[in-house]
Order: sequence, then structure tokens, then C-alpha cells
Amino acid sequence: MSVSLYDISVPVYLQFLTSLSDVLGKAAAHAEAKKIDPAFLLGMRLYPDMYTLTQQVQQATSYAINGAGRSAGVERPNLGTGETSFAALRARLANAIDFLKSLKREDFDGKDVVIDFHGKDRHFTGPSYLLTFSLPSFFFHCTIAYGILRHCGVEIGTSDFRGTPVQAG
Repeated sequence: MSVSLYDISVPVYLQFLTSLSDVLGKAAAHAEAKKIDPAFLLGMRLYPDMYTLTQQVQQATSYAINGAGRSAGVERPNLGTGETSFAALRARLANAIDFLKSLKREDFDGKDVVIDFHGKDRHFTGPSYLLTFSLPSFFFHCTIAYGILRHCGVEIGTSDFRGTPVQAG
């Protein structure tokens, strides 16, 4: 059985963006139940030089959109960065999920990818871009977002992080 670049990216991005949205829903409910200002949770970070929860979610969606979009050779939506609520972050995730669902397996042909990374061009083969750059970065930001919320007392576990496998395409 052959596994395509589509198969190793789109269903994975969909599964974890969906679970991240669900986790944010639990975080919003936690904030309401515990009378915590949602802005406090959204602004939390694991260490002063790290991104906030909001930025972690923004980065996760960006890596998913850019990873799949570049691999498919299609124009990618610009979701901006203006989210200031759990609802806005979940809408961002929904937009990213909709974009990923619009992609077609046949567009993932393994073309090389060149990205500007901190002012320097980085060259990748299609598979190496997804496997060594996009997916690890995506998982990093999803994991940190989860870690921030768990650290803040949101009752979530491994199954919340993993979510449910998604059959795409």
C-alpha cells in the first residue's frame, strides 16, 4: 500500500485541529465555571519568551494551512491574527478545517517547496517539507497550547489532545 503526501498530512491536520477546537471549548467552559477571565487563559504562556495560548493556536493553524496548501500547490487563505476570544479562535480553526477539506488528494504530487524562514530561503523536497518541518512544527504548537491549558487547570487528557481520527477526501 502506498501512502500519499495527502494521506500523511490532511487527515492528521484535520484530526488535531478538530481536537484543538474541542479543547478550546472545554477551556471556555472551564473559565466560565471557575469565574476566570478568558483573556487570562488566552494570554497565558509556559514561559515569558514563548507564545501565548492565542498565538500557539494561530501558529498551529498556520502550519496546517501552509503545510497542506504548499504541498498541494494551491493558494492559501490568510486568516489574520486578530482573535481575542475562544469563539474567535474556534472560528479560525473552523476556517482552517474548511480549507483543508477543500484540498484534493491528486494535487499532492511531491513538488519541491521553498519557504522564506527568518529571511533565508529553505529548500525542501515535498516529503521532507511535511515530515521534517511542517508536521513537527504543527504538533509543537498544538502540544504547547494543550500544555498551557492543562497547566491552568482545564480538565483535559491525552484523548482530548488526540481527538478522533478523521477520514479525509
